[in-house]
Amino acid sequence: MPQKFQYKGPKKQKKSYSGKKKTHTLKVQAIIHYKTQQILSLCSSRGAVDDLELLKRNLNQITLGAFILANKGQQGIYNVSAHSLLPLKAKKGCKLDPELKCYNREINRRRIGIEHVFGCLKKFKIFSERYRNRGKRLGLRFNLIARIYNIELSKK
Repeated sequence: MPQKFQYKGPKKQKKSYSGKKKTHTLKVQAIIHYKTQQILSLCSSRGAVDDLELLKRNLNQITLGAFILANKGQQGIYNVSAHSLLPLKAKKGCKLDPELKCYNREINRRRIGIEHVFGCLKKFKIFSERYRNRGKRLGLRFNLIARIYNIELSKK
C-alpha cells in the first residue's frame, strides 16, 4: 500500500524578513539638517532593503549640491552623490592606519549631532523598544513624532 506524504511548499516569508538578521525588521532612514538639527525627510521600508537603496529613494528630498554625511552602511554613496563623506571601513582581518582613524574620528565628530537627534527621538518609547504595531503604519507614526520633534526644536 502506498504511503501518503503531505507536501508543504517553501514557507512564504513576509517582505519584512531580513535574512541577515534572521528576524522580521523594519527600517527608517532620516535626513537631518546639519546645523539646525531639524528632520527634513524620512523614508521607511522593510528590513531587507539596503541602506543605499533607501537613500536613492529619499534623494529627491535633498537639494542639489548639498553635502551628505553618512555612516559606514552607505558604502557606494559616491556613485549617487559626489558631495558626500563617509568613514572608511577596514578590510577584513586588517586594521586602519592611524591617519585613517583620525580621518574617521573627524567625520564622526561632525555626525554626532545627528546621533543626538536619534537619541531624542528614542524618548518616545515606541522607537526605543520593540515595535508591536502594524508595520504599514511605521512611516506614519515616525513622521508624526518627527514633526513633534521639529516643533519642539523651533520653540527653543
